[in-house]
Amino acid sequence: MTNERLLKRTIVKEVIHSRHLQEDRTLRIYLPPGYIEVLSYPVVYCQDGEEFFNFGRIATWANQLILEEGYEPFIIVGVEVNTKVRTEEYAPFGSRFDAYLSCFAEEIIPFIEEKYPVRRDASERVLAGDSLGGSVSVHLALQYPELFTRVISLSGAFYEKSQSMISIHSDLSWLDVYMIVGLQEDSYATDTGVYNFVELNRTTRDLFEERGATVSYSEKDGRHIWGFWQKELPDALRYFLKAE
Repeated sequence: MTNERLLKRTIVKEVIHSRHLQEDRTLRIYLPPGYIEVLSYPVVYCQDGEEFFNFGRIATWANQLILEEGYEPFIIVGVEVNTKVRTEEYAPFGSRFDAYLSCFAEEIIPFIEEKYPVRRDASERVLAGDSLGGSVSVHLALQYPELFTRVISLSGAFYEKSQSMISIHSDLSWLDVYMIVGLQEDSYATDTGVYNFVELNRTTRDLFEERGATVSYSEKDGRHIWGFWQKELPDALRYFLKAE
């Protein structure tokens, strides 16, 4: 991927003030090649926005899909997070979890939709996240199904609390989840303990499927790092986005 035109990208930074979080939040917005405001675009919202751009290389992958593979142009919104409070915001047992969900759905989405020509149907929005970013994306969809029905989960951190919150739903037939986990993630140390992410993801897949959700699930050789997720990101995007 050294083609120069794939490395040219338009990324805009926005800062919004969140009354729910009582602080400013930075957004990175990728605008596709040929972007013009009179058109409308599907949109991918990423947790860990800075990492999706820097380590996931999502803008370069997007350029490749659009310029070389004929995919419909789309916008990417990366929502940045302070790593010191990431678990508090992304984990359902975190002290800022509820406020973060409210900020995302009630402040970030309206801000983007007012300022950029993104499509407003749930089928044209994709949520993406790695680890706890994957699980918080699912929780956003569960809490706001009118906004989000499509989730990319890269090695989602589906801890017991997340699984119990999923299990209370009887009908998830509206939900479509792309899940991948690395086979070497069976003993991964986090700030809240050591977890077997393979088992967590298998159990969560079963919970989704038992409730009628559509799930694309795969396990591959890989560890709980961006080196693994970066390579899997194009297929995850292809799953939800359309070739023209």
